[in-house]
Amino acid sequence: MLQCDFAIVGGGLVGSAIAYGLAKSGHRVTVLDEGDIAYRASRGNFGLVWVQGKGQEIPLYSNWSMSSASHWATLAEELLGISGVSVQHHNPGGVHLCYSEEALRVRQAELEGLSHATQGRFEFAMLDHEQLRDLIPEIGEQVTGASWSRWDGHANPLYLLRGLHAGIRHHGGRFVPGGKVQQIRREGQSFVIERPHERIHASRVVLAAGLGNRDLAPQVGLCAPLVPNRGEILVTERVRPLLKLPTTYLRQTGEGSILMGDSHEDVGFNDGTKTPVLAMIAQRAVSALPALKGTRVVRTWGALRVMTPDGYPLYQASQTHPGAFLACCHSGVTLAAAHAQRLAPWIAGAEPPDEIAPFTAERFDVPTSIPA
Repeated sequence: MLQCDFAIVGGGLVGSAIAYGLAKSGHRVTVLDEGDIAYRASRGNFGLVWVQGKGQEIPLYSNWSMSSASHWATLAEELLGISGVSVQHHNPGGVHLCYSEEALRVRQAELEGLSHATQGRFEFAMLDHEQLRDLIPEIGEQVTGASWSRWDGHANPLYLLRGLHAGIRHHGGRFVPGGKVQQIRREGQSFVIERPHERIHASRVVLAAGLGNRDLAPQVGLCAPLVPNRGEILVTERVRPLLKLPTTYLRQTGEGSILMGDSHEDVGFNDGTKTPVLAMIAQRAVSALPALKGTRVVRTWGALRVMTPDGYPLYQASQTHPGAFLACCHSGVTLAAAHAQRLAPWIAGAEPPDEIAPFTAERFDVPTSIPA
């Protein structure tokens, strides 16, 4: 029987970043991964470390994202020292492309509101076509302009996952692949976690199983109203340098290929791809970068985002099962540094970061009344 201080259910980007932060602080950590039968949202991630535009409804989410972005360089340096593998983190800023003057005006109004709500901490600039061309010389003529923010960047999600797993092991933690967790229950002052042919005892348990949290959360007095949302991605062959900085839907990897992604589909748990959707993504990419016309696409995939009803994260400690925590979001790369360096200490007993206060499931409790 395995015993540990913290059992992390879910070995994706969210669970692994939290586990890394806990293990680095000297806690005995075991990560329980479902294996390749899981939906693997982390392995389908686009790889943006993205801030601009986030938090318009809940500005503390902008602060949370900026906090993570500001800790990212340190995390990347740590993981390089441990694993010898660069996670290819770059922070050159990022642009959101607009295709009309009206779209530029709307974007500017949205970001001005966000900057005001964060007391000016979130900084951005609006670029016309010529200013954008200075950053991306091969930008298409159909692009009217863009918003730019210094906070944005990108990284390789697969190398990040590899680095986090190496970091967990480096600090004495265990990564244990196996079957799906079926039951979690209190037994005295600890938790018993059961999965096929295995039982784990842990003082505390963190649910970071993505969409799997829907079934696990109620077992420890929590609620995870999550739904899948499919995104599709295309990857080209390696090409000459075309993008010095990422856009919302395009980025060039360290190896030279171009990633294109631009779909949000309500298709249940179908993580496949559809040719019309892929064609729309490719056409939009060619509009932005005409040099991509004729470039060969070498791979496509679909992946399921882990979405709450409002798209914001869920971070919660159970009141009925002290020691049980819930952590879910669809920004596993952007928030990796915050999860490792700020969320993990809260789970270990420190005060919660101020920025996460709104992100409990209670925000979805809508009061109702019966008309007289």
